[in-house]
Amino acid sequence: MKTPAIHHVQIAIPTGGEPDARGFYGELLRLEEVPKPENLQKRGGVWFSTGSLELHLGVDPTFRPATKAHVAFEVSDLQGLRVRIEAAGHDIVEDEPLPGYDRFYTADPFGNRLEFLSPSPS
Repeated sequence: MKTPAIHHVQIAIPTGGEPDARGFYGELLRLEEVPKPENLQKRGGVWFSTGSLELHLGVDPTFRPATKAHVAFEVSDLQGLRVRIEAAGHDIVEDEPLPGYDRFYTADPFGNRLEFLSPSPS
């Protein structure tokens, strides 16, 4: 059997959070929104493509932010993204070094923890 590949990751957002999700994930992070299948649209939420997999933001009526569990995005311009995130008013959180990578954390508008990393220059 072939090792399974990850198709998508889902994180929760609160009811009515779609506009803020589009602003943060679509406009600030520049992820491409992909349409949800018609039969799933009634659930709310919004889906994005990272190129290699999808990020699904699903509405949870009893939403609590994920403050430890997180999605890690590998990016090509970590410093440029840091500047954009800070300019948009989001805090940057440093953490212990990860060998071979530069990285930082931030939170989306709902308090979900997100990691951004890029290979360290050799």
